[in-house]
Amino acid sequence: MAVEDMGFEETTTIQAQSIPYMLEGRDVIGQAPTGTGKTAAFGITVLERIDPKMKGLQAVILCPTRELAIQVAGELKKISKYKPDIEILPIYGGQPIDRQIKALKRGVQIITGTPGRVMDHLNRRTLKMEGVKIIILDEADEMLDMGFREDIETIMKKIPEQRQTIFFSATMPKTILDLTKKYQNSPQFIKLVHKEMTVPNIEQFYFEVKQQTKFEALARLIDYYNLQLSLVFCNTKKRVDELVENLKIRGYLVDGLHGDMQQKQRDVVMSRFRKREIEVLVATDVAARGIDVGDLDAVFNYDIPTDDEYYVHRIGRTARAGKSGLAFTFVIGKEVYRIRQIQQFTKTKIIAKRIPSVSDVEEMRTNAILENVKDVVDAGHLGEYNNLVEKLIQEEYTSLDVAAALLKIMIDKESKEMSTRG
Repeated sequence: MAVEDMGFEETTTIQAQSIPYMLEGRDVIGQAPTGTGKTAAFGITVLERIDPKMKGLQAVILCPTRELAIQVAGELKKISKYKPDIEILPIYGGQPIDRQIKALKRGVQIITGTPGRVMDHLNRRTLKMEGVKIIILDEADEMLDMGFREDIETIMKKIPEQRQTIFFSATMPKTILDLTKKYQNSPQFIKLVHKEMTVPNIEQFYFEVKQQTKFEALARLIDYYNLQLSLVFCNTKKRVDELVENLKIRGYLVDGLHGDMQQKQRDVVMSRFRKREIEVLVATDVAARGIDVGDLDAVFNYDIPTDDEYYVHRIGRTARAGKSGLAFTFVIGKEVYRIRQIQQFTKTKIIAKRIPSVSDVEEMRTNAILENVKDVVDAGHLGEYNNLVEKLIQEEYTSLDVAAALLKIMIDKESKEMSTRG
């Protein structure tokens, strides 16, 4: 079976709870975080409901981003391995629409698409919805946050009323509930809260700052902890652009990701981040969906997330594969109450900490240099360098003076590099 080929040995909680209702043809609202197996849950259902003999469109899956539309289509193709007669097509902006029109004309039973591009096809009459019997909104909260409500409602009205409607969403704001009342029929509500809301190896801290000191706080923490790879979350695209520009001026290797960027740009940025050509990536929540980079040293909540579950999604990107990680959150004034809410939700402790001073950063750098010196001494293989020091000693310099001078050179060099960022 294709599902076994993909490495699934047992169903996840969301699959076990939702698949029976969906296979019965019931409408479902599933509240589940990313990474819980919901794509396979609705994918199995969709593939069971498709008639391979009918070449027309039978299922529509709406996704907030191009990346997710492609990812879902790929997952469905894997699950449909032994159903070669089922055609699945991702449709999204950034790809020539003519190519998609040709594929649709050949006959497609399932589309995974972004609302904007689905609307383009409806306007061109290249998508025929009369035969659609199931529609799925994946990550519905993100689609609404991105301003797709009007498109979603237009698409819904084009699909026959005798259909199955499924919503999956990480959060369940009122706007989602309003849509479900309007377009679903006695839906089964399934809520899944991650048993492990955070990774135990993540040390979580928060810093009370003023708006005008946030940037300095970020720079200090990157320097103090000598972070090689970090992800910084902002709540708006404008904030991402501003922060990237300011970090570049300070000399950091940095770039940003947000929804207004062209897909080619986003692919280039992600490639550079994975290759460690970028040490700091600044992103919005939507743009960061799908980012899975190993060895992240730290995640920053430059802006405190608007939703408790977003906090979990953000910080869960560090401390992968049993490694440790750091999570830093900046709060301004009354925002501190959000820390209490997040602690209750995640059942973890977020520790208050002060921003390191300039002298703290210098001391940390000096200590790191001294530790490096100890490691080199312990490793040995210093014969050639011992000879050089002996030559200096013959010139009546003491070994203590030589060691101190070399340390001074290293620390001064480090301080100069730091001052270019100061």
